[in-house]
Amino acid sequence: MSRECTLDVNGSLTTLQVAPSARLIDVLRDNLGLTGTKEGCGNGECGSCTVLLEGRPVNACLLIALEVEGRAITTIEGLLGPGGKLSPVQQAFVEAGGIQCGFCTPGMIMSATALLEANPAPTDAEIRDALVGNLCRCTGYTQIIESVRAAAVRLGTGDRPEAPR
Repeated sequence: MSRECTLDVNGSLTTLQVAPSARLIDVLRDNLGLTGTKEGCGNGECGSCTVLLEGRPVNACLLIALEVEGRAITTIEGLLGPGGKLSPVQQAFVEAGGIQCGFCTPGMIMSATALLEANPAPTDAEIRDALVGNLCRCTGYTQIIESVRAAAVRLGTGDRPEAPR
């Protein structure tokens, strides 16, 4: 038996029917068509499914959709600016080579975005700490850390799209 649920995703309220046990990742991908959020392990260990819940990074594979009803959820799609412009963090990942196969990238970007909102000038140790829940099998993390550093510089220069609503 499903239940009506209103989710605030990327600034838009959507009401839909969900099963009581439906995970947030499944609702995002299957019901809302937001496939940027990836499922890697399904048990909260890889970080590929990271989204922001009221600005904090969380694993969408571990959350029941009904538990986050009415709370602000931001997915990787929600970071895009007007006209589909990449956010400074997304652009930095492209330019600094922080993207390899791309599977972990949305989760990394979401965690990096949360970090830079809280700490606009993090040290490398703080970057590593913020990304500890996100696993990558391709880059060895050097380019990812460089990407976050580049994003911090980009954000510091005021190259910011409008904040997601």
